[in-house]
Amino acid sequence: EMIQVTGVQTCALPICDGENSTHQQRGIRYARELEGHLGWLDTFSGTALGVLAVASGIYTYLGVSSLLDDNGAMSAFAAIAYSAAVSVGIFVFWSYMLRLFPAVRSARARVGLLGAMSLGSVAIIAMSSWLNAAALAGSAAVEQHLAETVQDYQGSLERAHEITLSAQGLERDVARVRQSFEDLSEQEATGGLSGLAGRGAVFRVLRQKSAELSGLEAQIATQTPLVNDAFVEGNQILSRMRALTVEPGPVEARSVEFSEQAVRLAGLITRLRQLSVAPLVERAAQDLSASVVLPELDGSSVEVRGNQASTISAVLEVLAQRAATLERAAQDVLAMAPPTETTYTPISSADAVIKYARNFVPSWAGAIAIDLLPAVLVFILAITQGAIREGREGSAIEETLTLAELRAAVLAMRDMDAAMKGTSVEEDAHDDRDDIAPHDIVTENPALSTPSKTT
Repeated sequence: EMIQVTGVQTCALPICDGENSTHQQRGIRYARELEGHLGWLDTFSGTALGVLAVASGIYTYLGVSSLLDDNGAMSAFAAIAYSAAVSVGIFVFWSYMLRLFPAVRSARARVGLLGAMSLGSVAIIAMSSWLNAAALAGSAAVEQHLAETVQDYQGSLERAHEITLSAQGLERDVARVRQSFEDLSEQEATGGLSGLAGRGAVFRVLRQKSAELSGLEAQIATQTPLVNDAFVEGNQILSRMRALTVEPGPVEARSVEFSEQAVRLAGLITRLRQLSVAPLVERAAQDLSASVVLPELDGSSVEVRGNQASTISAVLEVLAQRAATLERAAQDVLAMAPPTETTYTPISSADAVIKYARNFVPSWAGAIAIDLLPAVLVFILAITQGAIREGREGSAIEETLTLAELRAAVLAMRDMDAAMKGTSVEEDAHDDRDDIAPHDIVTENPALSTPSKTT
């Protein structure tokens, strides 16, 4: 029935009570169903958590072993002790969280436990997860370090070779200047410069500088085979280093030979840089115009000697210009950026997996997940416990009792009555247990007619 109250329709009290009772009974059945599931899950949750903790401890042991230099009994004992402590710590921490976090109800307590769980998770990552990652991908990370080092050495070798080849290219500039002086000397021999044919003072000045440049050109040419041989040898060393990064076998043994090859290659790069002739060409260009031995003028008359003097002055100007051009070319080579100083530094598997973490994201994810997976179970259990409390909310105490609890309550009341009457508690209770039937309990208290709890 509906009752009109101040313009608002409300249900009659008996009908509303019936609807509320039906809703509460459904909530209780829902809560009991969830409790049954949780009871079954609790039978193996502790074992599963223990397995996860032990597995994390095993990988932690492998990671710790890779960090210890000594392989003796004490080092093995230390690694076992550390991994055992990690396993116990993980098991105890998540056991606390699985029990306490779903049980608290206030927002303040939830926030506090969330903070504690976050701090504990960071501690687990710090003491276990990075070692697990080292055990999973440590060898691959060290190989990655070797490969990166090979690339650095290759870049340094190629840059040193490029600079040295650019310096060897100065040979063409030297040859061009030398050829220009030879051409001028030929012109002087025919009288094309000073007007006096022959090999006089002007001719000797031109031949003097031409000979100096010819010697410099020959010196540069002798460096070319040395440069080529050094570059070929460097590429051979690089090939061996690349092979060491992918060869089968323990990476520690390969790292030792890799280090030896890296020392050889570093020395070869230094030698290749020393083969550059750019500094030599720069000094020769500076000396070209600064050191000129002027011959005695041998003209037969004052006029001829005047022509020779003016021609020598013009030759010296040309000489200064050619020397400046050659010096600028050498300085351009010297201004080139030098090769990067590369040094191979041996690295442990744990350090390598941290340094190259971006290349081993799946390994890091697995190492962290095996330690922090119970956090998901904590949230699942908290959500389920919240649903159970919501289903039981508003229910009277007698509506939440199971059949076994009702029997125990009735027996307790009769035991108290028997004790007050002076009757033997045990005999009276024994008789009562034989007399009490489930339908009697329900008959005495009709409000207790809710479905029984399965647990």
